[in-house]
Amino acid sequence: MSALAIAVLAAGRGTRMRNGLAKVLHPLGGRPLLAHVLATARRLEPEALAVVLDPRAQEVAARVGEMDPDARIVWQDPPRGTGDAVRLALTALPGAERLLVLYGDTPLLRPETLRELTARHAGSGAAASVLAFRPERRAGYGRLRLDGDGRLLEIVEERHADPALLAGAPCNSGVMLLEAGVVRDLLPRLPLRPEKEEYYLTDLIGGLTAGGHFCAVVEADPEEALGINSQRELAFLEAVFQRRRREAMLDSGVVMPAPETVFLAFDTEIAPGAVIEPHVVFGPGVRVAEGAVVRSFSHLEGATVEAGAVVGPFARLRPGSRIGAGARVGNFVETKNLALGAGAKANHLAYLGDAEVGERANIGAGTITCNYDGVAKHRTEIGTAAFIGSNSALVAPVRIGAEAIVGAGSTITRDVPPRAVAVARGSQRVKPERAPGLRQRFARRRAEKGAKE
Repeated sequence: MSALAIAVLAAGRGTRMRNGLAKVLHPLGGRPLLAHVLATARRLEPEALAVVLDPRAQEVAARVGEMDPDARIVWQDPPRGTGDAVRLALTALPGAERLLVLYGDTPLLRPETLRELTARHAGSGAAASVLAFRPERRAGYGRLRLDGDGRLLEIVEERHADPALLAGAPCNSGVMLLEAGVVRDLLPRLPLRPEKEEYYLTDLIGGLTAGGHFCAVVEADPEEALGINSQRELAFLEAVFQRRRREAMLDSGVVMPAPETVFLAFDTEIAPGAVIEPHVVFGPGVRVAEGAVVRSFSHLEGATVEAGAVVGPFARLRPGSRIGAGARVGNFVETKNLALGAGAKANHLAYLGDAEVGERANIGAGTITCNYDGVAKHRTEIGTAAFIGSNSALVAPVRIGAEAIVGAGSTITRDVPPRAVAVARGSQRVKPERAPGLRQRFARRRAEKGAKE
């Protein structure tokens, strides 16, 4: 196999997205569109990978450096269409013998499909192989004109296609595999399309066939090659992405009674046998172990849930949360940078941030770790089998020793030794028989206020 290089075209401004965020940085499954494409491209192990950008897209360039530090940035200044973008990419990749052209807004392509494209291209002797598809919504895509033997003759823009071509021909995904030695000289001779002042890569196919070169077609799954140009299309692809991720989870043995209500991130890991109840949202970076249960209306991001743990309902696990085996995080509990030990419990109405909680500790309702002093974050350490009474405030940095008890309603500002009892609250005063008189006083005040009004 000759040396493969990949060019990802991402110079489009994405004005139809109707906001200030670059189109290729919009998220799909918690990951930018472009990151999906780059990850897929790297699975093919190319000799080189280039991303073609508009010089105005400095934010995209910075993110490319984070997503794929080895990718080369190729500036298209000014942006003059896909044909010009591929010409610039080949100039920046002089060692390329074959060039695979991908797009930053086509995130659902699978490596297996692209490997099939490269394998069939290598065995066909084609100068170019085009990935075709037949989507349910065909509007907006060019059509492929084939001869009687299925050879590709040209790619026709939708507005120039006749009714027969519009109705029956496969659509152009834009993805192409090109023999660099054949197309290098032809790309600079593409015609300038005056309606947009651009050079179209699609015109390359007609030029190749006119020169006697063979061009091949490989058809992909109808959903796989879908691109994004608007928020509506992004939402449609999100639905496709979620459906596929849910199906993969179910096939692996994850229990989801209402999978259509569960939202997964691109990297969500859920072990077989784990239970995910309805209406759970997973942000990036979540791992759920076998036998764990995530109850309804919980939100998890950057968190690990170990075997047998139960989270929710209505729990929020923020990044850095590690829920130990058999631990419990109940309703309206929020965690961040928390290590909750095996068998520990925080069953309701608590905030545990920047904290370490030992095994079998019990955190009462209304407990908060006061981790921020307005300048810096501080840690709270709660020992094994400690008991924190309801409505307690632990002002970090502070340590609660193993088997210690903190009385309900306490504000703890100093360390509590192991097995000690700490109570920090105002003393209770009881005044016998004073309640009736107090109620009468309140009633008079309400009556006087009403008379004045």
